[in-house]
Amino acid sequence: MSPDPTSAFLDSLFSLEGRLAVVTGASRGIGLAIATTLAQAGADVVGVSHALPEGDSPLRAAVEGAGRTFTPVSADFSDRSAVAALAADLAARPVDILVNNGGTIRRTPAAVHTDDDFDHVMDVNLRSAWVLTREVGRQMIERGHGKIVNTASMLSFQGGITVPGYTSSKSAIAGLTRALANEWAAHGLNVNAVAPGYVATDNTHDLREDPERAASILARIPAGRWAEASDIAGAVLFLSSRASDYVNGAILPVDGGWLAR
Repeated sequence: MSPDPTSAFLDSLFSLEGRLAVVTGASRGIGLAIATTLAQAGADVVGVSHALPEGDSPLRAAVEGAGRTFTPVSADFSDRSAVAALAADLAARPVDILVNNGGTIRRTPAAVHTDDDFDHVMDVNLRSAWVLTREVGRQMIERGHGKIVNTASMLSFQGGITVPGYTSSKSAIAGLTRALANEWAAHGLNVNAVAPGYVATDNTHDLREDPERAASILARIPAGRWAEASDIAGAVLFLSSRASDYVNGAILPVDGGWLAR
């Protein structure tokens, strides 16, 4: 039987064979799903997380199970010196794809949201992504190609409740994505972001445990379900592949229709 030309075309369009991908916040949830999906598409993976073991881990098993090489890196994104060291490390590698997924959230009403909580969230969610992207992006510019995918949020578009630091950081991620796309598209780089909706991960555990809030959220999602981490990973694969070569500065909602409601 002769090869299916349509299948071969699609395979080449989404193949990441020979690419090196860095995924931050990769040890669980959305990050684990993204790293697994990129590996299944052919990329070798550098996984970054706060405490990532050198030995066995679900992340290593997923990447190596896909037949790709895996490199674990541990870094505390609230520690500016650790982020600077990580940026220098990554800038010395031939990174083709950078997925800035590492993040955190602090839930308290604005009137009692402390400066420490606000600063912590901004450092982890925004400043670390900026520093890593600047250093890795400089090397991508020299090579004339690269894919950078940031993790924004529905709260890049909306205000949210009791998460002023998180909303500020994710609004800034959307702005940073557009700003870098404007500067770097002409150099062969694609800078975009995904904006996940409500995903069943550790970050939304408290919401899902609150019957009233969980019911009100679900009632507004046209798709009628919370997202799985794999839903977000599929969008990241698109933005990491040749299929998105003419996509620049996009903030792609993956929200089951929440923002369209």
